[in-house]
Amino acid sequence: MGALRRVLPYLGIVLGTAITATGLNLFLIPNRLNDGGLTGVAVVLHFVAGWPVGPTLLVLNLPLLALASYLVGVPFGIRTLFGAVSLAVLLEVIPVHPVTHDLLLGAVYGGILSGAGLGLVFRAQSSTGGTDLVARILRHYFHTSMGFGLMGADVLVIGLTAGVMGIRLAMYSLFALFVGTRIVDVVQVGLDYHKSALIIARDPEILARRILEDLNRGVTGWTGRGMYSGEDRTILLTAVSRMEIPRLKSIVYRHDPHAFFLIQDANEILGEGFRPQGPDGKPV
Repeated sequence: MGALRRVLPYLGIVLGTAITATGLNLFLIPNRLNDGGLTGVAVVLHFVAGWPVGPTLLVLNLPLLALASYLVGVPFGIRTLFGAVSLAVLLEVIPVHPVTHDLLLGAVYGGILSGAGLGLVFRAQSSTGGTDLVARILRHYFHTSMGFGLMGADVLVIGLTAGVMGIRLAMYSLFALFVGTRIVDVVQVGLDYHKSALIIARDPEILARRILEDLNRGVTGWTGRGMYSGEDRTILLTAVSRMEIPRLKSIVYRHDPHAFFLIQDANEILGEGFRPQGPDGKPV
């Protein structure tokens, strides 16, 4: 059982990189598109200099991977090296065959497959290298955020695409990047969006009991101060499914029509009543 747990992440990496390579070779590369990152640089070099995408991507990744492993740690470096090699090999094994020559369809489906594959790789706590490594290195030396590093690197790659291959292909590549980013979030978080609610009402003890009994959902209360009134009030926090929102509204407004009620998306909720969490901290 322990051996299987050690192998499963690597199987996830292989599956993820296979899906990403499929999206690149069937939709993006045949249409001269890319979805940013070092993969985008390798695609541009493929059309400008004739270099194969897989080996070029691996060569570009190796120095960044060595530096990131030194800065972040060897375990991260081993899995990322495996992901980078796996993607490079599969890009050469899976044939480049255009499913469509429509640039919009190529960008959409290429972005979907590329993002889905990368999401699986990230779920395996790995990476395929590329701009993820650039962002980590920038954060170490210049204390920038991961988001800033990723965005900056991808913007530079799309700019390179525009300069070398034209603004039209760069615009479609930017759309593929956007689609892929959204799909990565869906794969990691899922489509089952829940809601969290903050409620300020009179008699919070009674309202909390109604939510506990009628919805069978937990409620947490803490004290806050209204800066206009200067009064201390109890703020209630609860989490529910989308289907339970109408019932929650009915309970609150039946109890206090003038309650302050804030509902917001909660992309992932772990714990009792929702997705269980394993001993390693991952969703089960």
